[in-house]
Amino acid sequence: MRQHHDMGGLPAGPVERQEHDYALWEKRVDALMVLLSEPQRALLRVDELRRNIEALGAAAYENMSYYERWISAIANTLLQRGVLSADELGRKLAEIEARKTAE
Repeated sequence: MRQHHDMGGLPAGPVERQEHDYALWEKRVDALMVLLSEPQRALLRVDELRRNIEALGAAAYENMSYYERWISAIANTLLQRGVLSADELGRKLAEIEARKTAE
């Protein structure tokens, strides 16, 4: 049975083959993935990232962008490994939201 994340063989429309600018937050998500997966840290493996992306529900998967899926999977992996607690993550998200609304 095909899962919602399995797009293999389905029509997807044209592929944009040109480079585009990435938003600062997207660059940071990519850097975070690189840093967390370095052998000396070993806090994240690509298979964990993929498993957590595939575990997103169909609605979340369809409505999230590529890097939104990545950051969700990174956060879930760090929670699963006990690197972060849900409280710590919640406090940091609230802090970021407060900064954003103050701007």
